[in-house]
Amino acid sequence: MKRNIIILGALSAIAEETARLYAAKGANLVLAGRNEERLNQLAADLKIRGAAQCDVVAMDLSHEELVASTFAEMTSALNGKADGVYLFYGLLGDQRQEEGDITAALRNINVNFTSAAAWCLAAANQLERQASGVLIAVSSVAGDRGRQSNYIYGAGKAGLTVLVQGIAHRLAPKGARAVVAKLGFVDTPMTAHIAKKGLLWAKPAAVAARLVAAAEKPSLPVVYVPGFWRVIMTIICIVPAKIFHKTKL
Repeated sequence: MKRNIIILGALSAIAEETARLYAAKGANLVLAGRNEERLNQLAADLKIRGAAQCDVVAMDLSHEELVASTFAEMTSALNGKADGVYLFYGLLGDQRQEEGDITAALRNINVNFTSAAAWCLAAANQLERQASGVLIAVSSVAGDRGRQSNYIYGAGKAGLTVLVQGIAHRLAPKGARAVVAKLGFVDTPMTAHIAKKGLLWAKPAAVAARLVAAAEKPSLPVVYVPGFWRVIMTIICIVPAKIFHKTKL
């Protein structure tokens, strides 16, 4: 059976890899992002790869006032049913700049939490009505503990994590699911400015495969991608503040 998939933030590297996996399965896709030209290019590529349908929605997803009406249009394009809703978009931001520029800091929080929350709630309402389907929201290990290097970004992701956990709890008796994926370091354009050393960096294709697996089969409401980040963050979170505050993390 063909899957109906909505991808919010479809132009991220991980989102594109996820879309390719579904295209190979002949899915019906709705791709949302800001750059219409790139969305159309991606849609054309996905049709060649096997997608049965590939609609594009060009918009700034951080405009939460448009969420309810736009999400309804997306599901309408899929004959009223969404088997999977993926939320990928986010803003890493510049911690040092945002500490001195509250407007920039609030922009970061709006993108990573407020607007993302609106899309997640719209998806939850749809999944509850149809009593099926799954929401996969990409969060970050940065939300597990506030660190001086990225706590504004981390705060938004922490809020998103708790929200989606609550949605998972809400949907569980209804036959639908929600999963929040906490990502560690991923080699994407978003992290191009960061030196990529060591074994902690994942590739977008590997992350996409893990997300699709979480969507297609029952999984925990919170998954770490790659899985070893659960151990790493558990250790980081139990370090006493007296010691933690001496680090430069």
